Amino acid sequence: MLKCYFPKIICILTSLFLFFSYTTPVYAVMTAATLTQAEEAELRKSMPVESNTIEGWPTGPLIGASSAILMDADTGAILYEKNVHEKLYPASTTKLLTALLASENSTMDEVVTFSKNAVFGIDRDSSHIGIDVGEQLTMEQCLYGILLGSANEVSYAVAEYIGGDLSAFVEMMNERATKIGCTETHFVNANGLPDPDHYTTAYDLALIARECYKNEIISKISGTTYYTIAPTNIQTEERPLTNHHLLLPKLKYAYDYVIGGKTGYTDEARQTLVTCAEKDGLRLICVIMKEESPNQFLDTVMLFDYGFNNFQKLNIADNEKNYSMDTSNFFDTNVDILGSSKSLLTIHPTGDVLLPKTALFTDAVAEINYLSNNSDSVATLKYYYGGSYVGETTVDYISDKTSVFEFSKIVTDTDKTEPVPVEKETETIFINVKIVFIIILSIMGLILILFVIRAILNNIYFSKKHRRKPKRRKYPYTSRYDN
Repeated sequence: MLKCYFPKIICILTSLFLFFSYTTPVYAVMTAATLTQAEEAELRKSMPVESNTIEGWPTGPLIGASSAILMDADTGAILYEKNVHEKLYPASTTKLLTALLASENSTMDEVVTFSKNAVFGIDRDSSHIGIDVGEQLTMEQCLYGILLGSANEVSYAVAEYIGGDLSAFVEMMNERATKIGCTETHFVNANGLPDPDHYTTAYDLALIARECYKNEIISKISGTTYYTIAPTNIQTEERPLTNHHLLLPKLKYAYDYVIGGKTGYTDEARQTLVTCAEKDGLRLICVIMKEESPNQFLDTVMLFDYGFNNFQKLNIADNEKNYSMDTSNFFDTNVDILGSSKSLLTIHPTGDVLLPKTALFTDAVAEINYLSNNSDSVATLKYYYGGSYVGETTVDYISDKTSVFEFSKIVTDTDKTEPVPVEKETETIFINVKIVFIIILSIMGLILILFVIRAILNNIYFSKKHRRKPKRRKYPYTSRYDN
């Protein structure tokens, strides 16, 4: 009899083991550093902060992270820079890109069914929320599981659902990262578990975060402190989730201006943290890589305070004078025979620069680059301060249509009404009336000057010739017959 029930007993014990090991989420964000790791972090404070070498730039704090960056989310300007191009393990901050691709390629009510690979294809002691094979979650629930619970099995299942299989989704991740502008990034999985070929830099990770926080879904979910996954087709109990990001409201290191973010930890990566915060219209992205807990949160607060306290955003169109396209109206008429009397070019109204609060807009140096194949813009203006990029904008063609008078379209009727201007249908050459008149007057003035010079030269020439002509002798008149 015992032999008969032995396989069933083994099966039951295995199921119980899997149940208890997978229904208790594993959190690693607050893993304590060893003495050696703490000493290494302290030594890293002596590493150079590149942004502190910029002339006139506010001095940033010294932190224990191996790599860190503070970037303006709107312009991409770097406010704080420490070793931002070192390739490091991103750990679970990888999941920001996973969530971004999911939000871009699905709707929140789509249903994800968990495969055996998704559930058992992750390290057993890594972060998870205890999903079973065959269990179903909506995509919205999955994103909460990924961004709040940092669930590796949920990241795997979403990757399979969006890409068809994990490898195809990883290809999508790398393609999306390249499109964002990442040049030092390569991913091999959707959750950030360690692999020698899975790496990024603080700079690239800031670019990914910048893209994520243009996305309303990612901003909302990653900024949520608590969420509960309702009972599913298999799990009868609710799954309460608490965000691992301790800068969020009601958590240990709550910071008032945080929008959202993502934590990460593995033994190899140590603590990594991505955060977005906004204050007084200034939206900043902070990335911390290879730090020890809880300093990833404390470093982030110091960098945000540094950014908000020392920098200002200035609108380029409101402050730029050297490239002003305004011209005075020469004619006040709706029918402009020689072309539009209004300016044809304008500085784009939304471009900004990020400058120290002690600096003036005129301290920024503009670099103009002309565009040859752009139907909307004629040039870009990029701004630098102390050699560091601080923002840009474009010089655009004015888009509103102007009524242009075309002689071939003159319409007259028996009532002798005025010619009717028509909308431009063919390519029309616009001429600035003021410039045309200035050119004409200049030419006429030049011609007049030439005539005056010629008259003066003629007068001088004939005067000299008259003086040099020998005088004819006068003899008394005598007849030849007188002799």
